[in-house]
Amino acid sequence: RRGGVVPLKRMADDALADTPTIEHVLVVHRGGGAIDATHCPMTEGRDHWWHRALEAESAHNEPARMESEDLLFILYTSGTTGQPKGIVHTTGGYLTQAAATTRYVFDLKDGDVFWCTADVGWVTGHSYVVYGPLAIGATVVMYEGAPDWPARDRFWEICERHGVTVFYTAPTAIRAFMKWGPGHPARHDLSQLRLLGTVGEPINPEAWIWYHTHIGAGRCPVVDTWWQTETGGIMLTPLPGVVTTTPGSATIPFPGIEIEMVDTAGKVVHSGGGYLTIPSPWPGMLRTIWGDDARYRETYWSRFPGRYFAGDGAKIDDDGYWWILGRVDDVLNVAGHRIGTMEVESAL
Repeated sequence: RRGGVVPLKRMADDALADTPTIEHVLVVHRGGGAIDATHCPMTEGRDHWWHRALEAESAHNEPARMESEDLLFILYTSGTTGQPKGIVHTTGGYLTQAAATTRYVFDLKDGDVFWCTADVGWVTGHSYVVYGPLAIGATVVMYEGAPDWPARDRFWEICERHGVTVFYTAPTAIRAFMKWGPGHPARHDLSQLRLLGTVGEPINPEAWIWYHTHIGAGRCPVVDTWWQTETGGIMLTPLPGVVTTTPGSATIPFPGIEIEMVDTAGKVVHSGGGYLTIPSPWPGMLRTIWGDDARYRETYWSRFPGRYFAGDGAKIDDDGYWWILGRVDDVLNVAGHRIGTMEVESAL
């Protein structure tokens, strides 16, 4: 990262010292140069080189058949108590929502090149770098490192070089682009771009307009999306070419998704401000918190019984469009990454 090699193997070894249940570790030779046992020590019987494991495998493997409610992955997110929550997603429902929203929110067609800039380790990377695009056979760009190294035009050089047509990033990144100035994207041919998206946090209208003007040349629709680790996929979004966009608003629920705003007493309100809730099931919803069903019920279902409480405040304008106002609990949203106050305390 930023020209330096991050010693991930040593960091993994430190973590594994307290994790005796891990039986096998695959190690990718990614840093370049000769393999150095001093900098990359391998534990006999546990650690295996990825390239050697591939050489021993057939290019064709029969996929394992899974039930729709089989566990697909557990992804940890911050909680108000500082204790991370293991969000459980299952195979059928999660993949259904990831695939449908990838196709329809981003209007993906044959020949499109889709780039979601999110970290793969966070839910946006899971749903819109890996699972959603793979489920529909989309062509995706993946990158590593930082957006401003070796230069601040790195994103736009990648877009030009790989012919990116649909681009999805966070408002924090867009505000950084604004600070760096429009000269960086202006040096590159971005005429192949046809759709832009934002994710991770509410986008202020000024950043939305800058993004639309300087990256989208005033012609690319901007889909401002709202969703969470717990929802599995996009919940609020305009559909390009169908829903008129408004800078700063995530507009309306994705087709089939029911979202309602309630007041402090849990009464449904149709205008003004309130709490964002979901009154009925949706395909990609979390099934539980790993190993803690009681905490699952307490965290998401106790505040407004019978409703999923997202922890976000919102308002609905006169056009019926949703505006996300941010967290109403003790969780901080930083560049789309939710961080508990206890984690900040620990870092300090």
